Amino acid sequence: MKKSIAIGCDHAGYLYKEKLISFLLDKGKYVLLDTGCFSEASVDYPHFAHNVAQNVVEGIADVGILLCGSANGVAMTANKYAAIRAAICWNSEIATLARAHNDANICCLPACFMSLESAYEIVDEFLNAEFEAGRHKNRIDKIPCL
Repeated sequence: MKKSIAIGCDHAGYLYKEKLISFLLDKGKYVLLDTGCFSEASVDYPHFAHNVAQNVVEGIADVGILLCGSANGVAMTANKYAAIRAAICWNSEIATLARAHNDANICCLPACFMSLESAYEIVDEFLNAEFEAGRHKNRIDKIPCL
């Protein structure tokens, strides 16, 4: 079964989002839900971060990818949802650890601070890593506020 991915961005991440969609579709093992934005025109990132987070929370998407200039804004917004663990991933090792140790379900990319090739590698690592559970499960269970 194909893994479903909700993907969204602001204007700073738009070009990388479009390239990542093609990159992932070419692999033939993902279904992509593009939640916007749809141009380089200036937009407010929270709208698109909420779209991706809601798709993951509601089970419409298995995981999410968010892009903005620094990745901070989209990560802060997505992490307002108790069931979301959005990780800012700036290299492939961080992406692997975010999934393996933190069971991250949204990968946030700082589009203004990485190459497109790095973005491809990071997303690949994020999507192929598996949560290790064990001692890490106890820790992530303590993340949400009650």
